[in-house]
Amino acid sequence: MKLLRLPRSKVRLGEPLPWNIRDEGARLLLSRGHIVESEEQLEALLSRGAFVDIEEARAVAHQEELAEKERLSLSALQRPENLFSLWDHSAAEMEKLMARLPDHPPSLEQITGFADRLIDLVDQDVDMALYHMVRQESAHLYYYGYNHAIHASVLCLLMARRLQWAQPRILSLVRAALTMNMPILQLQGTMAEQAEPMRDSQRTQIHAHPELAVQWLVKAGVTDPDWLTAIAQHHEHSDGKGYPHGLTTPTELAVALRVADVFMAKISPRKLRSALPIQEAARELFREDHGGPLSSAVIKEFGLYPPGELVKLSSGEIAVVMRRTDSVKCPLVASITDERGHPTVHTVQRDTSQAPYAIVGPVADKTLVARMPPERIYGYQRLSSATATDTGPASGHST
Repeated sequence: MKLLRLPRSKVRLGEPLPWNIRDEGARLLLSRGHIVESEEQLEALLSRGAFVDIEEARAVAHQEELAEKERLSLSALQRPENLFSLWDHSAAEMEKLMARLPDHPPSLEQITGFADRLIDLVDQDVDMALYHMVRQESAHLYYYGYNHAIHASVLCLLMARRLQWAQPRILSLVRAALTMNMPILQLQGTMAEQAEPMRDSQRTQIHAHPELAVQWLVKAGVTDPDWLTAIAQHHEHSDGKGYPHGLTTPTELAVALRVADVFMAKISPRKLRSALPIQEAARELFREDHGGPLSSAVIKEFGLYPPGELVKLSSGEIAVVMRRTDSVKCPLVASITDERGHPTVHTVQRDTSQAPYAIVGPVADKTLVARMPPERIYGYQRLSSATATDTGPASGHST
């Protein structure tokens, strides 16, 4: 029997244990189904040294994964299809697209089609796209790799547009972002769920993924040199400390891809760590890029308070940022509490350019917004007529 040390985060107080808990010698301490009632009991248990059979833990994790997939499927059936549901389904759609890797990578047409639908979805409502990137607390970590690829693609799109790149270069970059991590999509989900640092075997897979992704894409029929080179070099760095070849002159597209990849990783939560606050991630990016055009473009897109950010107003209300405005300091927000900080049944839109509702600063505790549906913030977002008959993400016009 191989034992795995029990992480504190896996024990849910007041709920039956899903596995047997043993000591370091494999002697049974608590049987499956036992309920740990308090933090004191949990602390006493962990101090003795608590372990679970690794095979038993894997079986429980697999059952939880299947249950979560079933829950998502039922949610999709019960929820009217709208702009929000299309965003929610995008990771599962990408998983389906990549389901036959490595033997049968998606075709060039399937990849470009998915990228085009994603661009159309962004163009329906750019602020809603940013909201989806910022508010990730309720996203299941199993889908981390797929969500990361989608979010990095969106950021590449917005960044390249702000820099006024030519359309062919923008498409190459967006498609590269979608496919840069093809060999490690499932590994990223596994690592996002694990409560321990990266293992050596995982590091080996990660270092190999840029060249392997290029090989798979060539097999799929990709011939675009900008797309392939950006992926091959997106972990290279000008100081020569990148991988896989320690290059010092990666292409501009490769650097843009790395910027989007790193920034989205920083603001995405994992089991091992919380998401970095947007403002802190932006400062780190600006320092690393020495205030270059790429980091400046990212910062300008997100703004000081991006959609999805939780802020406190001069009135005392807590609000969620809805939309950017011409002023980075004065977005449109939706209040979700009253002046005393008590949650309200209905949201109220506030113009933060007005003194009574000026933003005091971001709110660190995201509990209030963690599981709040975006419909509560934005209202029901109807699909365009072009989207209603499409099986992919929405199409429309840029906001």
